[in-house]
Amino acid sequence: MKNILIDTNIYSYALKGDQDTIAVLQKAQKIGISAISIGELISGFKGGNRESQNRAELGEFLDSPRVHMYSIDEDTAEFYADILNRLKEKGKPIPTNDIWIASVARQHGLKVFSKDQHFKHISGLMLI
Repeated sequence: MKNILIDTNIYSYALKGDQDTIAVLQKAQKIGISAISIGELISGFKGGNRESQNRAELGEFLDSPRVHMYSIDEDTAEFYADILNRLKEKGKPIPTNDIWIASVARQHGLKVFSKDQHFKHISGLMLI
């Protein structure tokens, strides 16, 4: 496993010391995180009482040479539209932010690492 894209929950599991999560992250050469996940994390920070500390920890994580943040662009939007329409056809809706995360993964050929099972409903998505 070389390059992965982590879902928001993986960042949280790693911070909590989940050994299975940490083991997978240690094996990855490159750890991707989407701007969508960053937004979800910051939203959670703002709702808590440790916002400054959480932001500092996130900053340290993002500064790691193994970590790359992926932005959303027009190509990502094309993947999003394709995934959303296929899920609608199957009658398998999943959270919108997770469709965006899957779109980033498909666009860049990354495996998604998540504890959420609904990513399995996305055809062609590589999962860990």
